[in-house]
Amino acid sequence: MTLNNWYDKAMSRDEYINAMETNKENLQLILNQFEVPADDEAYFKKLRDEKLRVIVLTEDWCGDAMLNIPILLKLAEKSGMEVRMLLRDQNLELMDQYLTNGTARAIPIFIFIDQEGKERTFWGPRAETVQHFVDQQRAKMPPKDDVSFPEKQKEMIQQMTKKYTEDPTVWEEVYQSIKRALS
Repeated sequence: MTLNNWYDKAMSRDEYINAMETNKENLQLILNQFEVPADDEAYFKKLRDEKLRVIVLTEDWCGDAMLNIPILLKLAEKSGMEVRMLLRDQNLELMDQYLTNGTARAIPIFIFIDQEGKERTFWGPRAETVQHFVDQQRAKMPPKDDVSFPEKQKEMIQQMTKKYTEDPTVWEEVYQSIKRALS
């Protein structure tokens, strides 16, 4: 399938958000609180002129998707990009073309395409500084076979979710990282 076919197959942002069951509230919280910088108007005009569209590979249980998608939606809104969502687990043929480190089906992945359906660039699954934070958190974890691992993992996810939903500097890092990918 071509990227245009994948785009046509994908659901709208509203269909995706309305169908969410796991991270809907947190995604909407970030969407309602994050604002793109007002002084980026020239950047948005340049993107509007390119008439890009975005295919997002995601799943609503994913904390990184919960963080990154609202930032993308705000950027897309300002620059006239239409965003469409595909669930990763139902679209592995496309997902497997965007593996992280050649092996991981990490999400979200944002595929930016032009009007002809050619890939301009892609981004994901995390901003560099967010990846560093995640790596630091994982380094504190006991081995997976440790009896305390499930509880420690639950605590780590709670701490990460708190940071993702409450720290505007994280939102700004994601925004800047997406912006760099598009530059």
